[in-house]
Amino acid sequence: VQLQASGGGLVQTGGSLRLSCTGSEALDYYAIGWIRQAPGKEREEVGCKSSSDGSHYADSVKGRFAISRDNSKNMVYLEMNNLRPEDTAVYHCGLCWYGVGEYEYEDLGQGTQVTVSS
Repeated sequence: VQLQASGGGLVQTGGSLRLSCTGSEALDYYAIGWIRQAPGKEREEVGCKSSSDGSHYADSVKGRFAISRDNSKNMVYLEMNNLRPEDTAVYHCGLCWYGVGEYEYEDLGQGTQVTVSS
């Protein structure tokens, strides 16, 4: 399945943004997650939403970010609130699953840039 993220942009500290993820096929039965990568930094997980609506979030975004699904539109969303400059990164969506002691992500599509100004 090919996934693509969209909806990034420039937002001020404390602001909100919603990213969208769509796929080349129906996403209903897939767990979809988000990761981000800032310049010069390693890839960092954001969270994973299972097909049965269970959620996992990284500590850095817990309570501020939420992943939701709209299967009727074949979309998965990342709602980001109370954004901070350290949230600045390129955000990618992809398939996710719980591996050996941690969540794994793959099939990450083209990302979308999120920039949070201070």
